[in-house]
Amino acid sequence: MKKKLVSLVILIYLVTVANASERMHKIVFQVSTNDPLTQKIALNNAQNAQKAYGKKNVKIEIVGYGPGLSLLMVKNEYAQRVKKLIKNGIRFSACMNSIKAFKKKHGKYPKLIEGVVKVKSGVMRLNDLQEQGYSYIRP
Repeated sequence: MKKKLVSLVILIYLVTVANASERMHKIVFQVSTNDPLTQKIALNNAQNAQKAYGKKNVKIEIVGYGPGLSLLMVKNEYAQRVKKLIKNGIRFSACMNSIKAFKKKHGKYPKLIEGVVKVKSGVMRLNDLQEQGYSYIRP
């Protein structure tokens, strides 16, 4: 009887550990600055989280708004890296309020990297994702 109980406890432990490593993790990163170091840290954090949890076990989104919209533009120094991360399943969202403000200031819309998704509001998107259980990170 004692042997069966120990075996059952071990089995429950192994199933629990396996399920914990395979559960879906959800992370949203805020990028609201045009500081290249902060933008690089956000990309590093997102990439590291994806590696740590595995692509199938994590949903990651980076929301750019205000000056952080620059991360999502074609002429940003990290544009190639953003393209690669999009292909690897990381979602990038651009705030329409910031896009409109950019147009008002510069007379034209910013050229965004292919694959970047436009959202009504960056702040609202962050809030919506947190309400869906995403962990919020601001590098």
